Amino acid sequence: MAPAVHATVPHVVLLVSPGAGHVVPAAQLAACLATHHGCTATIVTYTNLSTARNSSALASLPRGVTATALPEVSLDDLPADERIETRVFTVVRRTLPHLRELLLSFLGSSPAGVTAFLADLLCPAALAVAAELGIRRYVFFTSNLLCLTTLLYTPELATTTACECRDLPEPVVLPGCVPLHGADLIDPIQDRANPVYQLMVELGLDYLLADGFLINTFDAMEHDTLVAFNKLSDEGVYPPAYTVGPLVWSPSVEAANDVCIRWLDEQPDGSVLYVCLGSGGTLSVAQMAELAAGLEASGQRFLWVVRFPSDKDVSASYFGTNDRGDDDDPMSYLPEGFLERTKGTGLAVPLWAPQVEVLNHRAVGGFLSHCGWNSTLEAASAGVPMLAWPLFAEQRMNAVMLSSERVGLAVRVRPSSARPDYGVVPREEVASAVRKLMVGEMGAAARKKAGELRAAAEMASAPGGPQHQALAGMVGKWKPN
Repeated sequence: MAPAVHATVPHVVLLVSPGAGHVVPAAQLAACLATHHGCTATIVTYTNLSTARNSSALASLPRGVTATALPEVSLDDLPADERIETRVFTVVRRTLPHLRELLLSFLGSSPAGVTAFLADLLCPAALAVAAELGIRRYVFFTSNLLCLTTLLYTPELATTTACECRDLPEPVVLPGCVPLHGADLIDPIQDRANPVYQLMVELGLDYLLADGFLINTFDAMEHDTLVAFNKLSDEGVYPPAYTVGPLVWSPSVEAANDVCIRWLDEQPDGSVLYVCLGSGGTLSVAQMAELAAGLEASGQRFLWVVRFPSDKDVSASYFGTNDRGDDDDPMSYLPEGFLERTKGTGLAVPLWAPQVEVLNHRAVGGFLSHCGWNSTLEAASAGVPMLAWPLFAEQRMNAVMLSSERVGLAVRVRPSSARPDYGVVPREEVASAVRKLMVGEMGAAARKKAGELRAAAEMASAPGGPQHQALAGMVGKWKPN
């Protein structure tokens, strides 16, 4: 079916999978399209798996951007301990009929119809619906180009190897990418026996239905990977990639009275390590104790966002829940006396902090992070070096890239086990890594690189910069002749 003719104001529909790491950049992209490129946008979310955190990201959308949710579908047939990714993929596929009805309603009732359909990185199965309706279709990839390249490679990996990824005899070397050991590849493909493995293979194939990829990255972060990917695109191997990052919020003056900001105001410049493992990352009880002891032993100032521990799942907080009870307090799981002993040098706060404002505060000199891509872009945009502590999803491969000579933004924290997803990082390693970042030569090099990336990020997102040019070029293609 040929694409329909639309009115002069492009209407973009963004389908977003659950999770703050997906909803937040989608809201930023929609705002950018509406505010700077003359589009209207509809953000489509899922009633299933939604959280208050996701809803808050959509609470203050600019004029021209609206949000709606697809109806809830039953997941009663899935095991209670099913993986996050399997639950999301199941919701995506079971809501496709509802999505089709929604898109048809836009095509039939709105003068703008649907100019372009953007599916989140976990929703490429929905591209088939847009193709059926003759709508231009893209993947909005909220992580980096390295991750996309590896996911596109997953179908080939599945057919050319038989062992588990962690047992691959040689590193995986893809065009323009840092070499990756099998254990560093994305978490859902680490177990061939799990149903999610085949779903990831299908994900890689579904990406090829796109007319292009919008990647939340910028040239200075992934120059070599971008050059190699563009070459493959020119040869017709993959759809083209457009770098539209970094999509990050600007600091707000409204956070000035937050307890974290007031405490940072009293600290020396560059002296504080900000510790936050993302909205979904979860430590075990034992690891939480070792982290606390390591921070104390390091002698460095710190601001720690403390979340509930879980001995069952490193992503237990992803959907905003915990297995400890609604009336519980995450601070109660800190070692006895820890808060009193570190009162002069540290501040621990429960559950949340204004991260963008914290990272841009003059007192913050380092960021102990899970290496989620939103947090990584916020750190790079603020010029803050990182201590890499990956937990799940694509975070281990992010940590490899960020700590490589090519990027150089991060110092790695190493677990005591050969399996990074099961090993506990001992307090001695925590203390050593913190000192390396905050006062060591490795930290100084990472700090220099962070400053360079901050300048590059500002240039990428400046008016008329690469981000603007990429989106303007796409919107120009979407408008009728």
